[in-house]
Amino acid sequence: MSSESRPTLRRLLRQQAGSADTMDGCLVIAEVAQAHDGSLGLAHAYIDAIADAGADAVKFQTHIAAAESTPSEPWRVKFSRQDATRYDYWKRMEFTKEQWHGLRRHADARGLLFLSSPFSLEALELLEEVGVAAWKVASGELSNEPMIARMVASGLPLLLSTGMSGTREIDATVARAIRAEVPLAVMQCTTAYPCPSDRVGINMLAVFRERYGCAVGLSDHSGTIFPSLAAVTLGAEVVEVHATMSREMFGPDVTASVTTAELQQLVTGVRFIEEMRAHPVDKERQSVEAAPLRALFTKSVVARVAIPAGTVLRQEHLAAKKPGNGIPAARLTQLVGARTTRALEPDQQLTELDLVELP
Repeated sequence: MSSESRPTLRRLLRQQAGSADTMDGCLVIAEVAQAHDGSLGLAHAYIDAIADAGADAVKFQTHIAAAESTPSEPWRVKFSRQDATRYDYWKRMEFTKEQWHGLRRHADARGLLFLSSPFSLEALELLEEVGVAAWKVASGELSNEPMIARMVASGLPLLLSTGMSGTREIDATVARAIRAEVPLAVMQCTTAYPCPSDRVGINMLAVFRERYGCAVGLSDHSGTIFPSLAAVTLGAEVVEVHATMSREMFGPDVTASVTTAELQQLVTGVRFIEEMRAHPVDKERQSVEAAPLRALFTKSVVARVAIPAGTVLRQEHLAAKKPGNGIPAARLTQLVGARTTRALEPDQQLTELDLVELP
């Protein structure tokens, strides 16, 4: 299906979810990841905050320590005072199947699409039971062939983060999805927390769009709303940011997250940009529509000083001042050398009847 005829990712997922809002537009995903720090109550609080901010989807990460890790896994950043090992941390991040169902039901009730990235086949199987709107493939899982195969076989849309992969690896996963006719979005991602501006790589949106002919997006870790807004101006169909309640929260991703207040600004900005892109301006028509304002904001030719009748005008006799309902200021120099037919007071507008051109 061509990019012109297929529904946008946002519309597709919302239609599948039975949402009343099935308008086209960019899908805005707010990722909780481990911001809940193992607290089920905080995880539910994030769902409410993200819904209140106006995002389309909430995304978690589903970790089952024994299925994805070993006790020897090193820390990316040793941030936790209570977990002796990275494995212990993943263990503390686990929720039960019933708890995942509760999170999904809460997201549904708040009108949010429910997403969670699995990090093992066991996690994938759990999420199949819980139900997700699409599979969000984390950057480190793009080369996990058994997991990708299961995801593709499900028929659900695939959202691919590409932060750790070169084009050959991305090509293989995209080709598998295209053969299976699975809806697909390829997302530029830089695995850096936080990601500096010179490594965001929004140039890749155009590269992916041309290379794969599918929806493209940005999974951003800059901790700001700017890259996502820029991506939407370039036609991104999906943007994803980490969310935090505040910058004083605990966790490894806080510096790479936007606050829920900033998330609301991001959503407002995305919709504003979409409205601008949907309504290109005709400059000639715009100038006609602005005609009533021209008299207020433009200037007319007036007498700078008192000018006797019969005066041959020089530059110093004239000035350009508001309002603009007389001889346009653009003609001021053309009036030099004309003779006045009557006396003019300072600031009096000149009219065509006040002037006689000399032979």
